[in-house]
Formats: sequence, structure tokens, C-alpha cells
Amino acid sequence: MSGRGVFSYENRTMLILGLAFGVAFFDRLSLGFLAPFLEDDLNLSNTKLGMLASALALTWAFSGFGLSALSDYFGKRKTLLVSSVTLFSICSVTSGLATSFVMLLVARLLLGLVAGPVLPLSQSIMAAESSAHRRGFNMGVVQNFFSSILGDFAAPLILVAIAAAYGWRTALYIAAIPSLIVALLIAFFIREPSDKIGGASPNVGRLVLIKSLLGYRNIWVCAVISCLMLSSLLIQLTFLPIYLVKSQGLTPAHMSYVMSALGISSVLSSMLVPALSDRFGRRPIMALFAFVGVLSPGAAIFLVTPLALLLPAVAIGFLVTGCFPLFMATIPSETVPSHFIATALGFIIGLGNLIGGFGAPTAAGMAGDVFGVSAPLWIAAALLLGAGLVSFLLNETAPRIVGRMPPNQISTA
Repeated sequence: MSGRGVFSYENRTMLILGLAFGVAFFDRLSLGFLAPFLEDDLNLSNTKLGMLASALALTWAFSGFGLSALSDYFGKRKTLLVSSVTLFSICSVTSGLATSFVMLLVARLLLGLVAGPVLPLSQSIMAAESSAHRRGFNMGVVQNFFSSILGDFAAPLILVAIAAAYGWRTALYIAAIPSLIVALLIAFFIREPSDKIGGASPNVGRLVLIKSLLGYRNIWVCAVISCLMLSSLLIQLTFLPIYLVKSQGLTPAHMSYVMSALGISSVLSSMLVPALSDRFGRRPIMALFAFVGVLSPGAAIFLVTPLALLLPAVAIGFLVTGCFPLFMATIPSETVPSHFIATALGFIIGLGNLIGGFGAPTAAGMAGDVFGVSAPLWIAAALLLGAGLVSFLLNETAPRIVGRMPPNQISTA
């Protein structure tokens, strides 16, 4: 690999690919933060707001799996990644041009379609360009570190400030600029990887691959956890901002502070939770932080004031986001043979987005319209409790812990 130390090609790749998923996540979360501004303009109910998030997740799930498979088949991961990042920048502008709910819904469907492959493509390139001893660290940074800084921390501060001063449409137009810059960085500074890590043969049928994956307990357990945790996360990110403003009486500025605190929490958790799982095991840490996550929606419901109590309580709950690289990447990669890894990750991420991302926000929005505005947050809390309980079904995979077990207690299925 070219370069040494902090200037190595490996580190440059990690930085640029992290930014790529970061700006994609920034755009994905933008409507939630801007909901208080566009709600009256486009006559959005909780159900419609949930449908917007669900529509994006639907196309995100299918395109992430399908287009990534095409990139493996044709060996053009970089080309497809540049195209995806460029196109979702255009779709962000299209969202700002919407004058009705239907137009905005179509724009979000298109955004999901072009942005879905960004994470699996970035992961596959990062895996190919990583040193073996730090592949897990690199992929964790790409997936969580930059998405937390840009999507969770920077997005609410930047978008709310711009919307308050110039309108929500302008905020979406400006949000498109970083994507174009990142697309240029990928085009000029990232090379097409020469080797294929963990990819399945393009001639192997999809049904056979899924049946093979489901033969491993950790894969279907991680898939269930992915559905539960992604549902909870997206419900909170969709409805928490408007709940804090409309029901708890926070100003949009104070709401943005709370949401940004979640971003800081997510950044910290991206390093803290995986490190603890290395030392104490994947299974107990997954369960522990799933239960800790219940504090976030619970605090939003019960801690109306003061902000000095609400903000840290919600932030502590969001430490659960550090579990996402564990069930999406680390545990599956420690469970299946190397030629199944890419398929396993795509299956878990895709199913989580399809069930958790597509179905949950709409269902939660409908519940909010029928049972009250706090209903989505109650659902989010229940989903995290379920994820914590399901985590106990995992077979332990942490090398430090597995190495201590008697051979007859180590399970690979």
C-alpha cells in the first residue's frame, strides 16, 4: 500500500469512504430534523412523515443488495460508488423542489435507490484495502464514526440553523454540496480494489446463499436484532425532533442541541462499545447496551424539563448505536466462512432496512396519529428491550472470550 503512517493509502481510503457514508446518512436524516419547518408547508401528518422515511428505506434496502451484487459481478465498485454519491446529491436538490407530499415521496424513493449501495460498496472497498490486523477497526470507522459526526451531530445544527434563517428548501439545496465534493474525492483518490474479499460467485443462486446463511445461528439472530434496532433508531430519528418541539415545548434550537448530543454519543459509542465487546464478549455487551438504549425514548417522554437533565439522559441512551457495527459486521464476519462474509453483511443490512426501515416508521407514525404523539417513542423503547433479550441467543465470537472456553463449548453454527 502506498504511503506510510497517517498518510498511508489505507488511512486515506478510510477517511474518504467514511465521509461518503457520512454525507449519505446526513441526507437520509435531513427530513426528520427539518420536519418542524416543512410540516405546515406540505401538510404532513405523523403518518405521512413516517411514510417518507419508510419509502427511502424500502428502495435503500433493495438497491443496496442488488447494486452491490452487480458491482461484484462487473468488478466496478469504485465506478458505481462515484455514481451513487453524485446521484444522491442531485436527489437532495429534488427534495427541496417538492411542492407536495407526493413529489417529496418520489424524491425520497429516488434518494434511497441511489444511496443504498454506498455503505456495502464502501465496506467492500475498505475490506480489500485494509491490513488484516485492522480491518475491523477500519470498517467500524467507515460505518459509525463519520455518520455520527455528520448525520447525528452536524446535521441538526446546520440544517436547523439554515432552515430558520433561509427556509427548509435552502437547507436541502446546501446539503447537496458535500456529496459532490466527496464524489470527486473518490474519483481522484480511490482506486478500484484488485481483490474481492468474501464475495460469492455471481453464478450462485440467491436462494441457496440465504439458506446457507440461515444455517448459522448468529446470522439469523443478527438479522432479527438488525430489524429491531434499526426500527428503534429510525423511529427515534424520525419522530424525536418533532416530539420535542410540539409536545415537550422545546424550541427548534434546543431540539437541535439534543439531537447533536446524540451525535456526540454515537461518536463515543463507535469506539467504546466495540472495545468493551473485545474485552468482555460480544453477547453481554450487545444485551447491556440494548437495555441502556431504552433510556433515550424514556427520557424524552418523562423528562420534560430541565434541558440539563433531558440532554445527557437521551445521549447516554444513544450509546446503543455502538452495537450496530457488532451485529452488522463484527459478529457475522467472525461466524461464517470468508467467502460468505459479503453476502452475510448484505443480507443483515438489507433485511434490517427493509423490515426496520420501511415498515417501522410508517407503523409508528400511524400509532402516533391514533394513540398519541408519544406512541412512536414507546414503540422504540419496546423494540430495544426485545433486541436486548434476543442478544442472549448469540453464540459468543470474541476471540479473547472464545479462546478461554473449553473446545467442546465453542460453537461455530
